[in-house]
Amino acid sequence: MSQHQQSRLVDDLDVVTAEIISGKLLALVDEMAIIMAKTSMSPVIYEVLDFACGICTSQGELVAQSNGITLFTGTFGSQVAAVAKQYEGDIAPGDIFITNDPFNGGTHSCDMAVIRPIFHGDRIIAYAITVAHWLDVGGAVPGSLPTNANSCFQEGLSLSLIRIGRNGELLPDMVRIIEQNVRLPDMAIGDLMAQLATTRVAENGVRETLDKYGLEAVENVFTHIITSGEKKSRAVITDLPDGEYFATEVIDGDGIVDTAIPVQVKITIRNDEMIADFTGSAPAAAGPINCGYTALSSAVRTVFKALVGPQEPSNEGWFRPLKIVVPDGTVFSANKPSPTGWYYEGSVHASELVWKALANLKKDRFSAGSYTSLSVLYITGKDKNGNLFVHIEPQHGGWGASADADGANALIALTDGDTYNYSIELLEAKFPLRVKKYCLNTEGGAGAGRQRGGFGLIREYEILSDDAEIYCSLSRNTTPPWGVENGREGSCNFVEVENAKNGAVSRLHRVPHWDIKNRDRVRVITGGGGGWGDPKERKTEDVMRDILDDLINPEQAVDQYGVALDNDDAFQTDK
Repeated sequence: MSQHQQSRLVDDLDVVTAEIISGKLLALVDEMAIIMAKTSMSPVIYEVLDFACGICTSQGELVAQSNGITLFTGTFGSQVAAVAKQYEGDIAPGDIFITNDPFNGGTHSCDMAVIRPIFHGDRIIAYAITVAHWLDVGGAVPGSLPTNANSCFQEGLSLSLIRIGRNGELLPDMVRIIEQNVRLPDMAIGDLMAQLATTRVAENGVRETLDKYGLEAVENVFTHIITSGEKKSRAVITDLPDGEYFATEVIDGDGIVDTAIPVQVKITIRNDEMIADFTGSAPAAAGPINCGYTALSSAVRTVFKALVGPQEPSNEGWFRPLKIVVPDGTVFSANKPSPTGWYYEGSVHASELVWKALANLKKDRFSAGSYTSLSVLYITGKDKNGNLFVHIEPQHGGWGASADADGANALIALTDGDTYNYSIELLEAKFPLRVKKYCLNTEGGAGAGRQRGGFGLIREYEILSDDAEIYCSLSRNTTPPWGVENGREGSCNFVEVENAKNGAVSRLHRVPHWDIKNRDRVRVITGGGGGWGDPKERKTEDVMRDILDDLINPEQAVDQYGVALDNDDAFQTDK
């Protein structure tokens, strides 16, 4: 559509009506999110909020999305478009589709998308979609994410672009296939039913809007939402200086070997467009930290949106000025049968690369490096009744400092957006676990600087089961978060297991299996973010505040900032 046609559309559209319909769509995806959280069976969905909901046009372009997992930002349209292409000419009212294919629009096998076409008469006008993390989809280990997988076939049930329902009802044969291939069938089917209810809410809401305002008005608003997002996005890019910006990183191992995996990006800004080129990044890894193209797209879009409109609702238009270039078969563009179970520990480095490349260009939007890793820990085993339990929990950590502020303490990683960890009360009620410690990781520290990095966390679990194990795959376990303008590096992520009998402590970061005995303690320790600016330029009162808050001790104040206490507890400085 030309600029003239877009202007004509806006002129012809009743502005008030357009705002009402736009607001209705945003309210609908929020309602979807509420329904999903309140009706799901898995704590990782209703407590952590590991899901997202959206509405796409008939062409698969996103027009409205709920807050949620940022890494689903680039998958909705791809998954809808893949279903539409697979079933072209063979989609009827009441059809329901399911897909979890990381090589065809998805992320990894546990992220299950349910898609419902929305008809107006005999024509598809939109699609409702919800993607949620199922706790188990079969595979080699409970939770379905073996950290040492060398093939996607070890990562559970694959349902690639499958029609799972007709006439609004699930197909019984498909339900049986799911039930027979997962370890927690009641939970899986319960979450599936929640997703069906969620997409039905969207279908009813869009139909009500069509009945009230008519097909032409709704389609015009779809177009207006997308073109408005594009216009705003291009305006921001136009104001940036043209040029090329580079960043390099390493991924600390892949779950099979600890060898550093080099990755890189070149950002090109030209007029009102941006290109993110990942040429030169390492080939697909043997272990499961690979991601497919759509997960890469989501990772880049997350940072791009932070640049062009962080507070604005997402839609496809915001991303039209963005082009992503990546050779086939890299760690960021893996092909089947590469394992992708821990894709978020790889794709987050694509986000970090773009973030790092832009940090000095847009200092009011970007910070120094963060702890990066979701630092997910799986604890599985048998409860007191002999039933299988699977506990999965992302952890918060320290973010990097910005040019004018200290980094955020204990904030969820870039990949996860508006999600949470478990409340301690719910965790202890649901699982044979007791949380013994939950505090800032001041011992590990954060990057010193004129503005210091934020602090990570320590979360310590006592295991109350005679039959349990853990597995985990934490990145940034060797290479700490980067500083900016002589700011110091942050600290790394790791897990500790303390033996209840002899007190021996083992340090882990990527481990496929570790037996846990009753009363053993497991600590997830997340790193602090990088600093910004020379530490010697930090204000004395800021150093004093950190000492009074027990974030640093007097010795660290001297070593890092050149600030010392005299005998009267007053501060002296060698600055």
